[in-house]
Amino acid sequence: MTSKLEHINLTVQNPKAAANILGQIFDWKIRWSGAALDNGFTIHLGSDNTYLALYCHEEKHFTQKSHKTLSNLNHIGIQVDDLDAVEQKVKNQGLKTYNHGDYEPGRRFYFDLEEGIEIEVVSY
Repeated sequence: MTSKLEHINLTVQNPKAAANILGQIFDWKIRWSGAALDNGFTIHLGSDNTYLALYCHEEKHFTQKSHKTLSNLNHIGIQVDDLDAVEQKVKNQGLKTYNHGDYEPGRRFYFDLEEGIEIEVVSY
């Protein structure tokens, strides 16, 4: 049996803003957008095969979590062909990159979305 990750659903402050930033950085498209659970709004952003569901509820409740919090999302890893070009796109969005590393078998850096969602960008 073959399986693959189809999507990840994230709660964000502003799905349209997050979709705009991530779409420009990774050349992703909006697959669907519309009303969602409990009077919320969702945008499905990604490729033909995988996507991020960016959800926002009308009542915005946020809590501080860390990598030590059970069931917390630590980061999302996104593989790209040209790490340097993608890093420039991240910087063009006004975002700071950090934790650069060269390791076997690739290179990486990280950046944060507005909500503190950490994105790892990696190239092999």
